[in-house]
Amino acid sequence: MNLDDLRFTEDHEWVRSEGKRAVIGISDYAQDQLGDIVYVEMPELNAEVSTEDEISEVESTKTTAPVLSPVSGRVVEVNDELNENPEMINEDPYGKGWIAVIEMSDPSELENLMNQKEYGKFLETESDEEEEDLGEER
Repeated sequence: MNLDDLRFTEDHEWVRSEGKRAVIGISDYAQDQLGDIVYVEMPELNAEVSTEDEISEVESTKTTAPVLSPVSGRVVEVNDELNENPEMINEDPYGKGWIAVIEMSDPSELENLMNQKEYGKFLETESDEEEEDLGEER
């Protein structure tokens, strides 16, 4: 898997464009923060979604987190294998751990998302802020 082909949101979703189709999942960082994933609520097939609509929910041993759509369009495929093996997100977040495929209504929305390099910088900034927050609590 070439991570250079992926785009990322600030909410830690990733998207891989395949023409007008967008394969969607959660980032390695997100699955690491969630811990052991025990359940994934599948998006509804043929649902029309807009950017930042909640399309799924991932439940781990620690918490439950929404999965927001990084693009607008229609859900055309879901990863049913996650029903039996939700841990695939932990094991292979950018491969077998994908969640859904959306047929994009506006592929130009991908331009609003971060590339891998930008996402890496975003994560550094975010972890710096978390350290500052911890410092304030002491």
